[in-house]
Amino acid sequence: MTIRRTLTLPAAAVALAALALIARAQQDKPKVGFQDTPMLPGGKWHVHDGERPQPPVVTPGTASTPEAAGKAPSDAVVLFDGKDLSKWQIHGKEPGWKVEDGAMVVPPSGTPNGGTITSKDEFGDCQIHVEFATPDPPQGRDQGRGNSGVLIMGRYEVQVLDSFENLTYADGGASAVYGQHPPQVNASRPPGRWQTYDIIFHAPKFKADGSVEAPATITALHNGVLVQDHVELLGPMAFRALARYSPHGPKGPLAFQDHGNPVRYRNIWVREIKAPE
Repeated sequence: MTIRRTLTLPAAAVALAALALIARAQQDKPKVGFQDTPMLPGGKWHVHDGERPQPPVVTPGTASTPEAAGKAPSDAVVLFDGKDLSKWQIHGKEPGWKVEDGAMVVPPSGTPNGGTITSKDEFGDCQIHVEFATPDPPQGRDQGRGNSGVLIMGRYEVQVLDSFENLTYADGGASAVYGQHPPQVNASRPPGRWQTYDIIFHAPKFKADGSVEAPATITALHNGVLVQDHVELLGPMAFRALARYSPHGPKGPLAFQDHGNPVRYRNIWVREIKAPE
């Protein structure tokens, strides 16, 4: 008995010390919220429920300046940081776009492996940040002036155009959902100036028979100004035609159009939008 007691006492002491630490931690843990409040719809959490999980911490990014691109939030997928095109492709090949002064630039017409550039990563519901600058001095007019486009899932277009004192059809100007929704206002900066698009995109949902259960939606800010307010899309981008959906998967790449205009892009990142708990 004496020997057995000698062997078990140290273990018991360790266990008691651990229990004391746990009790102390529980006492030190701040008491927040309430459990005697009404239940929220769905019946899982009370109003002000202290047991409801806390949101994950994200380090915010920094704003860009005319001289330098900002930084993406800590949970973003950075597709272009001004260094290389390793996260991009054109028809599965190394893109012919160039990187100049921290920007990816639409190449001259006829450049080998030119054309629409596509991200290797694919996204569904997401937040997209893009910065662009149209050529300075400007050349051409209407749709021939600083023309490119942000293609979400490779098919839903937010138009890029030099719309500063440049007349074109309303649903084809800068920040339009091309062919569908003109922007609420024209927030364009002069050519050569860096501009921003911040886009919230929700992908369409399809039923088993291929019909549309819920259309895609876009909310967009152009240079910090709301220009698209949760608009519903009729379908993918279409030129001189009515857009119509065809069923597709839940994710797709981000792409930028090559219309032969040397539009520049920088500071491109995407954040996945996760469904609420």
